[in-house]
This record gives sequence, structure tokens and C-alpha cells, in this order.
Amino acid sequence: MKIAILGKPFDPAATPFIQGLFDELAARQTEILVVESFHEFISSRLRLPPGTHTFRRGDSLRGTQFVLSIGGDGTLLDTVTYVGALQIPILGINTGRLGFLAPINPDYIPQAIEALFRGHFTLEDRSLLRLDTDPDVFGQLNFALNEFSILKRDTSSMIVVHTYINGEYLNSYWADGLVVSTPTGSTGYSLSCGGPVMLPQTNNFIIAPVCPHNLNVRPLIVSDQSIISFEIEGRATNYLLALDSRSMPVEASVQIAVRRENFNARLVKLNHVNFLSTLRNKLNWGLDRRNPATTLQLK
Repeated sequence: MKIAILGKPFDPAATPFIQGLFDELAARQTEILVVESFHEFISSRLRLPPGTHTFRRGDSLRGTQFVLSIGGDGTLLDTVTYVGALQIPILGINTGRLGFLAPINPDYIPQAIEALFRGHFTLEDRSLLRLDTDPDVFGQLNFALNEFSILKRDTSSMIVVHTYINGEYLNSYWADGLVVSTPTGSTGYSLSCGGPVMLPQTNNFIIAPVCPHNLNVRPLIVSDQSIISFEIEGRATNYLLALDSRSMPVEASVQIAVRRENFNARLVKLNHVNFLSTLRNKLNWGLDRRNPATTLQLK
């Protein structure tokens, strides 16, 4: 089996678990690829199996059976950009903080690897959104798993985002910005803007203003078969466009449209993990002392 590994620097307390991961893969005669930036971090901290190879962004991962993301949710979002249209299954191992998208704790690594090799898992397709701009802004990395954002760049006055759905005028948002979220991103930036939580298989986008000036403007759910386009105006001459954690400044004249990407991110889901349990355990969703089903989360 061929497995690629991406990661970010982790706390020393996680070192024995990550070492155990490489030892487990080596014992199973796995062909291991490690992204260069992570390899530089772990090469002096871990005993890497002989024959471990490195790769960098732009190298093809074709022929890889799984990609392991070691870090937090941001690491997994970055991992999606390495996989792209290949749709290689991604397993997230949480050495970060929240770990909503990367639910596997380091002490569960041996069981997770056993599940991969035995096939005791399911694959969950997560929709992506695609950003089209003229002129081009993000190149080939013009897709996101969580959200697309239009934001003012500094502490200047608010911006106005004129928004259209399939060419029909929707609204002009007077705000600090606007977020278009996928179902996966509904528990991220969109949630902090008052957006609803959506199940991952929901075929919708959420349009949510960031700090809107009008109190009667609320987040809106639209079909992900829609093409959402924007025109921006304000006192500033440039603004910020963001795809997940990647951002670029642009001029106000840039033409912007968002639609669903024609490929998905494919996440590995182990049998003991599901979205609803993660929602309760990570975000304390529904936590109430009066509800016996949630009182265990208080301990």
C-alpha cells in the first residue's frame, strides 16, 4: 500500500504516537511519502523507516491509496489542496486543538491504521466550492472545502457586496464582508456569522454576511447548483478574497463567481465516528444539564 502524509509541527507529547504511526506503517511494508515541509520537522525527532520518500506541492499523488493529515482542521483543509481532483481518501489525525474535521486522536492511531488495512471504514464525499475570477487570482487552487469569503482589508468603512444568483439580483450587503459556505464549512466561519449547521450531505450553500449593518439581513441557504456572482464597492480600492485559509488582495474591478466544484473531497470515516457525535462532542451542540443524553459531556 502507498500512503502519503502531510502534517504540521506538533506538541512533544504527541511524538510517541506519531513515531508509532511510522513504525506501524513500516511493519506493514507500506510505501510512505511525506511532504517536504513536514519531513524537515520530523526528521530530527522521529526514526523514519528506510525508503521514506518526500514530495512537494505540484507533485502527483496518483497511485496513492490514502493520505494522512496530521494536525488540526487547517492542516486537513490544506491537505485537500494537495489531493485535488484525484479524490484520494483523507484520514485526519488530530494533533491540533478542536479537530472537527480531523477526529482521530493520536492514541487511536493503531486502531485507525488497522481499520484502513482491513477496510473497516466508509468514505464520505464532501462537496467543494469553486471560485472563478477574471483576472485569475488563485490559479489551480481555486477551490475550498469550507468557505469563500469577501472581506474588507483593514479598519476602513464597510463594503457593499452586490450579490446575484444565476444572474438575478439577490441583495446588496452593507457589511465587513460576505461568506459563502459549504455544508462542511457550516460549522466554521459561517457559524460565527450566525449561519445554520448543515449535515455534510446537504446539497446547499450558505450565504452569510459578516457584521452586516442592516439588522434585517440574515444568512440564506441556496442550492449548490446555483452560480453566485458578486460586485464589490466601497471607499477602499482593493479587498480580500479568501478560500479556506488562503487569501489574496484584489482590485474592486475583479469579476467574481462561485459555484460547486465538479469533484469532491473524500474523507475516511471510521465506524466509531460520525458527524452528529462529533457535533455534540466537539462543539457541545445540544449540551444541556436537563438532557441525560448530553450530561456525559459535562464530565
